[in-house]
Amino acid sequence: MIKTIICIGIGGGFGSIFRYLTSLFIDKYIHTNFPLATCTVNVVGCLIIGILLGLFEWQALPYSNLKFLLITGFCGGYTTFSAFASENIHLFQSGNSLTAFFYIAVSIIMSLFAVWLGLTITKTY
Repeated sequence: MIKTIICIGIGGGFGSIFRYLTSLFIDKYIHTNFPLATCTVNVVGCLIIGILLGLFEWQALPYSNLKFLLITGFCGGYTTFSAFASENIHLFQSGNSLTAFFYIAVSIIMSLFAVWLGLTITKTY
Protein backbone atom coordinates (compact mmCIF):
# COMPACT_ATOMS: atom_id res chain seq x y z
CA MET A 1 0.00 0.00 0.00
CA ILE A 2 2.75 2.47 0.93
CA LYS A 3 4.71 1.57 -2.21
CA THR A 4 1.61 2.22 -4.34
CA ILE A 5 1.02 5.60 -2.68
CA ILE A 6 4.64 6.58 -3.26
CA CYS A 7 4.39 5.56 -6.94
CA ILE A 8 1.23 7.64 -7.36
CA GLY A 9 2.87 10.63 -5.64
CA ILE A 10 6.00 10.46 -7.79
CA GLY A 11 3.98 10.06 -10.99
CA GLY A 12 1.64 12.87 -9.97
CA GLY A 13 4.56 15.17 -9.27
CA PHE A 14 6.08 14.53 -12.69
CA GLY A 15 2.67 14.88 -14.36
CA SER A 16 2.14 18.27 -12.70
CA ILE A 17 5.59 19.44 -13.75
CA PHE A 18 4.99 18.35 -17.35
CA ARG A 19 1.61 20.09 -17.35
CA TYR A 20 3.29 23.32 -16.25
CA LEU A 21 6.08 22.96 -18.84
CA THR A 22 3.58 22.19 -21.61
CA SER A 23 1.57 25.28 -20.70
CA LEU A 24 4.71 27.46 -20.59
CA PHE A 25 5.85 26.21 -23.99
CA ILE A 26 2.48 26.73 -25.69
CA ASP A 27 1.88 30.14 -24.09
CA LYS A 28 5.36 31.29 -25.08
CA TYR A 29 5.02 30.46 -28.76
CA ILE A 30 1.29 30.70 -29.46
CA HIS A 31 -0.72 33.76 -28.48
CA THR A 32 -4.49 33.32 -28.58
CA ASN A 33 -7.59 33.99 -26.51
CA PHE A 34 -8.50 30.30 -26.79
CA PRO A 35 -7.23 28.28 -23.77
CA LEU A 36 -4.94 26.27 -26.04
CA ALA A 37 -2.52 25.17 -23.33
CA THR A 38 -5.25 23.57 -21.20
CA CYS A 39 -6.95 22.07 -24.24
CA THR A 40 -3.63 20.61 -25.43
CA VAL A 41 -2.86 19.16 -22.01
CA ASN A 42 -6.31 17.57 -21.84
CA VAL A 43 -6.11 16.03 -25.32
CA VAL A 44 -2.51 14.84 -24.91
CA GLY A 45 -3.35 13.46 -21.46
CA CYS A 46 -6.26 11.52 -22.95
CA LEU A 47 -4.01 10.15 -25.68
CA ILE A 48 -1.41 9.09 -23.10
CA ILE A 49 -3.96 7.39 -20.83
CA GLY A 50 -5.48 5.61 -23.83
CA ILE A 51 -2.10 4.30 -24.92
CA LEU A 52 -1.20 3.23 -21.39
CA LEU A 53 -4.55 1.54 -20.74
CA GLY A 54 -4.21 -0.29 -24.05
CA LEU A 55 -0.70 -1.42 -23.24
CA PHE A 56 -1.70 -2.71 -19.82
CA GLU A 57 -4.91 -4.36 -21.07
CA TRP A 58 -4.14 -5.66 -24.56
CA GLN A 59 -0.43 -6.28 -24.23
CA ALA A 60 -1.09 -8.16 -20.99
CA LEU A 61 1.39 -6.12 -19.00
CA PRO A 62 1.24 -7.15 -15.36
CA TYR A 63 -0.92 -5.05 -13.07
CA SER A 64 1.85 -3.46 -11.10
CA ASN A 65 2.91 -0.28 -9.40
CA LEU A 66 3.98 0.91 -12.86
CA LYS A 67 0.29 1.28 -13.71
CA PHE A 68 -0.22 3.42 -10.60
CA LEU A 69 2.89 5.47 -11.39
CA LEU A 70 1.94 6.16 -15.00
CA ILE A 71 -1.87 6.15 -15.13
CA THR A 72 -3.09 7.24 -11.70
CA GLY A 73 0.00 9.30 -10.90
CA PHE A 74 1.40 10.84 -14.08
CA CYS A 75 -1.86 11.14 -16.03
CA GLY A 76 -3.70 12.25 -12.90
CA GLY A 77 -1.09 14.94 -12.27
CA TYR A 78 -0.95 15.94 -15.91
CA THR A 79 -4.74 16.20 -16.28
CA THR A 80 -7.73 14.78 -14.45
CA PHE A 81 -9.62 15.17 -17.71
CA SER A 82 -7.90 12.01 -18.90
CA ALA A 83 -9.46 10.02 -16.06
CA PHE A 84 -12.85 11.57 -16.83
CA ALA A 85 -12.57 10.60 -20.50
CA SER A 86 -11.34 7.09 -19.66
CA GLU A 87 -14.22 6.49 -17.25
CA ASN A 88 -16.73 7.61 -19.86
CA ILE A 89 -15.23 5.39 -22.55
CA HIS A 90 -15.47 2.48 -20.10
CA LEU A 91 -19.13 3.31 -19.44
CA PHE A 92 -19.88 3.44 -23.19
CA GLN A 93 -18.00 0.19 -23.86
CA SER A 94 -19.81 -1.61 -21.06
CA GLY A 95 -23.21 -0.60 -22.46
CA ASN A 96 -23.92 2.13 -19.92
CA SER A 97 -24.37 4.97 -22.40
CA LEU A 98 -27.12 6.66 -20.40
CA THR A 99 -24.90 6.70 -17.31
CA ALA A 100 -22.03 8.08 -19.39
CA PHE A 101 -24.13 10.91 -20.79
CA PHE A 102 -25.46 11.66 -17.31
CA TYR A 103 -21.91 11.69 -15.91
CA ILE A 104 -20.73 14.02 -18.69
CA ALA A 105 -23.62 16.43 -18.21
CA VAL A 106 -23.47 16.44 -14.41
CA SER A 107 -19.69 16.83 -14.39
CA ILE A 108 -19.66 19.78 -16.78
CA ILE A 109 -22.69 21.58 -15.37
CA MET A 110 -21.80 21.04 -11.71
CA SER A 111 -18.14 21.94 -12.26
CA LEU A 112 -19.06 25.21 -13.95
CA PHE A 113 -21.57 25.89 -11.18
CA ALA A 114 -18.99 25.08 -8.49
CA VAL A 115 -16.45 27.52 -9.96
CA TRP A 116 -19.15 30.21 -10.20
CA LEU A 117 -20.26 29.48 -6.62
CA GLY A 118 -16.69 29.64 -5.33
CA LEU A 119 -16.17 32.99 -7.05
CA THR A 120 -19.48 34.26 -5.70
CA ILE A 121 -18.66 33.16 -2.14
CA THR A 122 -15.31 34.93 -2.20
CA LYS A 123 -16.86 38.13 -3.55
CA THR A 124 -19.33 38.32 -0.67
CA TYR A 125 -16.78 37.99 2.14
